[in-house]
Amino acid sequence: MKSKTAEEHKKLSPKTIKCSVITLSDSKSKTEDGKKTDKSGHIIIAEIEKKYELSHYEIISDNENELLSTINMIKNNSDVIFTTGGTGISSRDITVETLQSIFEKELTGFGEIFRYETYKDLGSTAFLSRATGGIFEKTLIFAMPGSPNAVKLGLSLIIDELGHLTKHLKE
Repeated sequence: MKSKTAEEHKKLSPKTIKCSVITLSDSKSKTEDGKKTDKSGHIIIAEIEKKYELSHYEIISDNENELLSTINMIKNNSDVIFTTGGTGISSRDITVETLQSIFEKELTGFGEIFRYETYKDLGSTAFLSRATGGIFEKTLIFAMPGSPNAVKLGLSLIIDELGHLTKHLKE
């Protein structure tokens, strides 16, 4: 069921939404031309470019200081930042803890719905996902796992709501 109020808010949403993508990975392979391959990052970019504006894209290592530095560098020119990778449970997965340390508000519903939808497909391994979202200095940040299927799922949950979310964020 669609909310009449939400639909009205979407009509009042900003016409331009600037999005950035950060891929966290210590292991992205390099191609012959020296560039790193990043399927999940490119899935996000392709989806962004259908409706919104891509303002920044970067692949960084799984490093707390590098993630914070990158976010601080791009936040003023981004309404939304998507991260992919670093959300697992290994010792190198630092994305969630790093972001939670700067979030002014956490959008727990994103992670909850993400895990529920994952559970419907994969069963109880869904609890390994630590996808999350939040707000930092008037910028929405969504952290998704690094797998292409996880990114597709995460995008399906939020991409059409970005205008609505951005409208409320700017109030």
